[in-house]
Amino acid sequence: MSEVTPHGAQSPPPQIIVQQQQSAFGRYGKLLLVLLGLAVMTILGMSAAYQSYFDTTDGPREKYHSLSKTATDKKIAIIDVSGTIIESDGFVKEQLDRVREDDDVVAIVLRIDSPGGTVTGSDYLYHHVQELVKDRKLPVVVSMGSICASGGYYIAMATGNKENVIFAEPTTWTGSIGVVIPHYDLSGLLSDYDVKDDSIASHKYKLMGSPTRELSEADRAEERKLLQELVDISFARFKEIVTESRPKLQNDPAALEKATTGQIFTAQQALELGLVDQIGFIEEAVERAAELAGHKTDDVMCVKYEEPASPFGSLLNMQAPSTQGFTLDLQAIFDLTVPRAYYVCTTLPSLLGVGAK
Repeated sequence: MSEVTPHGAQSPPPQIIVQQQQSAFGRYGKLLLVLLGLAVMTILGMSAAYQSYFDTTDGPREKYHSLSKTATDKKIAIIDVSGTIIESDGFVKEQLDRVREDDDVVAIVLRIDSPGGTVTGSDYLYHHVQELVKDRKLPVVVSMGSICASGGYYIAMATGNKENVIFAEPTTWTGSIGVVIPHYDLSGLLSDYDVKDDSIASHKYKLMGSPTRELSEADRAEERKLLQELVDISFARFKEIVTESRPKLQNDPAALEKATTGQIFTAQQALELGLVDQIGFIEEAVERAAELAGHKTDDVMCVKYEEPASPFGSLLNMQAPSTQGFTLDLQAIFDLTVPRAYYVCTTLPSLLGVGAK
């Protein structure tokens, strides 16, 4: 009960002060955490600098793969082509540029694990592999992974008219030599919901390949004829490149016809047709590359390339996603409405938003 002062007013209630317990870091805890974070970032930076001490160039990082660990002036470079080929000027091109600048590289192994991709992307990489091989006078050998089909096989033709230069693993699927323009007719689905394509264009051909237009039989037949001409032109180029690069098919029209139906072949079937030369793993392809370069395996180092990861990516485990993964993006969805030709082995090429970077 409060006391009453002589003037009749109550005295204020007593105040209880509870002393707050200090944190484990004391009064400088936040500062210590900041310093700790800076120290971690510094260590990561020093680690990255140490790892790249012998490889100070920008872009793809060189990494030992096989053969001699002590050879310093002779290299066989593995160029990795993985995933669906959407981007032409990506990581594959960066690897090629890295090889072009490295005078120690004496041969190339194209490691292809791809179902193919766009006609333009596949042809772009094929062209630049050929240019590099021609300019540097480098032998090139192909090592196929789980799948080397369509546009992937197209790039493999950069070996040229050489013997024993294309290796497929025992479980490889290859072939799928052909062209496809994906097209989906959604006009019936839209009509069920009373939705009409009311697009305005300069000419009806501007809307060619649209999945939402309802066409008459005559217009549809006309459109299919025009698209078929585009496919036939791209397919003719594909067959020409295969014929020029595969000695066994040059004088065997029946075998060429069988090989270019768009069918997928096992490694053994492809060997019998002449689409590949040997059944073997990447180690055998590397040894063949060394042989073509005129070097013993003890005298050369085999290297491959990796995309560099940033220190922040290493800390947060947020490195760039592998090209082996699959993503779905808005650009890929819009691709469905674009009449685009593909050297690809899949039924939904434009939905797979991945690229051989």
